[in-house]
Amino acid sequence: MFGRRVLLADPDPEFRRKLKDLLRQHGYLVVAEAEDGRSTLQAAFRSQPDLIIMEGKIPGSKGLEVARLIEENRLAPVVLVTSHTHRELVEEAKFSSVYGYLTKPIDDNSLIPTIEMALATFKRLIRIEEENRKLRKKLEEKTLVERAKRLLMEKKGLSEQVAHRYLQKISMDQSCSLARVAQQVISSLTRTS
Repeated sequence: MFGRRVLLADPDPEFRRKLKDLLRQHGYLVVAEAEDGRSTLQAAFRSQPDLIIMEGKIPGSKGLEVARLIEENRLAPVVLVTSHTHRELVEEAKFSSVYGYLTKPIDDNSLIPTIEMALATFKRLIRIEEENRKLRKKLEEKTLVERAKRLLMEKKGLSEQVAHRYLQKISMDQSCSLARVAQQVISSLTRTS
């Protein structure tokens, strides 16, 4: 919790000051402030915060456009703050890239748990995306190896086991990955067709 970097985006400087004080009391560091959509995006890219607390109807932005852009770039989780519960905004937030929703006035009883949940959820999402990338890469590599084996079986008359050992031997001899060898074999065998 301590030392987490926060960007505050709200057109009201008095609200930002109060929220900044509240965050500071709980060990958060406000690294940037913004008052409209454009300056929020600029500050987010420049300061690389851990969390963005943003007015739901920030001037210079249609709907949750700023939150969507922040999410697309995986900059930080966004917690929306509004003066009133806007039904349309809540509905839009449910299907967008918002990790928390608070109504003003804000107190630490609601702020701190919302922040911590947003940070934890965002961290979990990033971890899942990384695992997904790794699994996708493994699947692509396995598919390449299977295709290379199949081509070796068809074109060279090798059994599956012998084709696999052949790929492994080349991989060891060339000190490169099995997937790279499979790609070379596929290129070689499909060129000669």
